[in-house]
Amino acid sequence: MYVSASFGTPSQPPLISLRTENTGKTTKPIAVFNATSSSSVVYPLQGPCAACKFLRRRCSESCILAPYFPPTDPMRFINAHKVYGASNIVKFLQELPESKRADAVSSMVYEANARIRDPVYGCAGAISHLQKQLNDVQAELAMAQAEIFIMQSQKQQQQQNYNGSFWDDRNLGLDFEPTQWE
Repeated sequence: MYVSASFGTPSQPPLISLRTENTGKTTKPIAVFNATSSSSVVYPLQGPCAACKFLRRRCSESCILAPYFPPTDPMRFINAHKVYGASNIVKFLQELPESKRADAVSSMVYEANARIRDPVYGCAGAISHLQKQLNDVQAELAMAQAEIFIMQSQKQQQQQNYNGSFWDDRNLGLDFEPTQWE
């Protein structure tokens, strides 16, 4: 028998849902998933979370790290631990309301992965690189728009010259008197 429990308010969807299995006297959790995520990732609870497994400690039911560091993805915690340390991650999560913890962990993991890829600049290096690409593309767009404007101006000028010269040629013939040729 499966029981589903949600943690959220009536006005907001649950952030984390817990699926449990009732085995007579006890109820044990079997899966945790993020209900607000666009990709419904299910994290089966198979023993200790990645954080407790890496730190070689007993994972309790009240482990603050378990919903965010599943045992199926240990590198998520290992990289965050290398950059921030386990105690700092726990302190940071304890200071936040539960509704913001998933986003905070996601951000910490992203920043830790960026710091491991680029130890000197980390996320700032990635942001700087993207900003340079954006500036280059904006400059290229401005050049293309200027080129289009110049071409349109030349086309208008050519049309005006053609139309003007056409009417001027016809005006030259207005002095002509048909009676002179008869």
